[in-house]
Amino acid sequence: MIKFMLKCFVLCSVLLFGVLFGMQQANHGLVKMKGYEDPKLSSAFEVKNDASGELEASVLGNTHNLEEKQQKLEDMEAFNFFSQLGKTFASFASAVITGLISFLASMVESLFQ
Repeated sequence: MIKFMLKCFVLCSVLLFGVLFGMQQANHGLVKMKGYEDPKLSSAFEVKNDASGELEASVLGNTHNLEEKQQKLEDMEAFNFFSQLGKTFASFASAVITGLISFLASMVESLFQ
């Protein structure tokens, strides 16, 4: 299951970057076909430093402040149901296995006394 999820993630990532690369190439083709630079035509994906030195990303003309978004994501402590479910299951399984091992150890100990 993990391998499948990893393959799907890698495939989606490759396809996403392929689409962005294709849009960039189409933009260059349009500029080349026109024969001059048009300031209204923007690149599909750009990363640059703004005046204050912060990283800014531009995707399809929409600018995003990367450090601000990263800080916002770090500040958000969203509840993830599946993460909590996994943690609960892991602690339950750990308790069961620990109890089983201690029970078997006591059984083996009582046999040899």
